[in-house]
Amino acid sequence: MELQEERQTNEKKRRFGLELLDFVKILLVCFIVAFGIKTFIARPVFVEGSSMYPTLQDGEFGFTNLLGLSLEGVNRGDIVIVEEGSEYWVKRVIGLPNETIECRDNVVYINGEPLDEPYLDSDYVKDIENNQGYFTSDFEAIELGSDEYFVMGDNRVVSADSRVVGPFSRSQIVGKGVLVLLPLDQLGYKNQ
Repeated sequence: MELQEERQTNEKKRRFGLELLDFVKILLVCFIVAFGIKTFIARPVFVEGSSMYPTLQDGEFGFTNLLGLSLEGVNRGDIVIVEEGSEYWVKRVIGLPNETIECRDNVVYINGEPLDEPYLDSDYVKDIENNQGYFTSDFEAIELGSDEYFVMGDNRVVSADSRVVGPFSRSQIVGKGVLVLLPLDQLGYKNQ
């Protein structure tokens, strides 16, 4: 009887050990998959502030596309995540490498040509111009280097961006587009 109880006890210990090992394996696989997704495919994004209003709103949560950044590169009009010190900012690409960018009388110019900005909400721009006198403050011509990008927020009157900190290098652009998940009424992919 004692031998049978001892065998049952040993069998229970062995099964528990196998179940524990299976659990640890599952946790390890989940960790590796999550790390891989965060490193190579998507990174979480929390929108703080109104610098991209009305395109993105304060408090929205989603993910940015890391893979698309690698495959498609950076294009004018793209919504990107840039690294500024220890912070990550959501902005829009306005100027590309080797271009000259400036703003006069509420018009952004690229290499002397006015920039078409269909992503801006024209009614919102007019309201701001009527209240503030301008939507995009004037700035002198800036010549971008071979690895420099000029980014601005869509809500130009409140956005800290390349007009404040200067251009960003390609290595400072860490994501492209935002898949908004929360709040649910804003669900969707926003890239341009």
